[in-house]
Amino acid sequence: MSAAKESRANQKRRTRKDLLQAAARLMKEGRKPSLEEIAEEALVSRATAYRYFPNVEALLIEAPLDLALPDEAAIFRGAPAADPVARMERVDTAFHDMILENETPLRLMLAKTMERRVAEGDTGLPARQNRRSPMIEAALAPAKAEFSRASLDRLKKALALVVGTEAMIVFKDVLQLDEKEAREVKRWAIRALIEAARR
Repeated sequence: MSAAKESRANQKRRTRKDLLQAAARLMKEGRKPSLEEIAEEALVSRATAYRYFPNVEALLIEAPLDLALPDEAAIFRGAPAADPVARMERVDTAFHDMILENETPLRLMLAKTMERRVAEGDTGLPARQNRRSPMIEAALAPAKAEFSRASLDRLKKALALVVGTEAMIVFKDVLQLDEKEAREVKRWAIRALIEAARR
């Protein structure tokens, strides 16, 4: 991807995040804001807000999820810098716990995302907020010298399949595993992927 395209993609991700954070701030005040109010709070036009979210319900479902995940400092406090497996297990635990506590809104968010994708196709805008990749990168950063650049890139992408809502749906709906076994399988996958990337 060219530098100009990457810059535009980053700007789109920031705009989407700004809208989510603006909605979360207004909701913390005990209000159910309109899309117009959220756009004003995020310092973007109403038309921009509508490009990213088809309606206020889609935005209000997703906004609280940004607040539900612990911040990076809390996740890695006391974690051994030289152990990417232990650090990734912390990321997985944080996401797993957040997903359990927010299963209904996460399922609704996924449903709305898929409905919009079917209706509109690829709009060129981020369909969802990528919360997992920054955490995965932070988990692996202290040990990045252990991996080749290509292996590290592939590892980050593979770990994104293990951590997140989609994994929960596979474990719960498809495989019908209980919580204990789902966590064990994910831990096994994290270790196996990191070991494979090291090789």
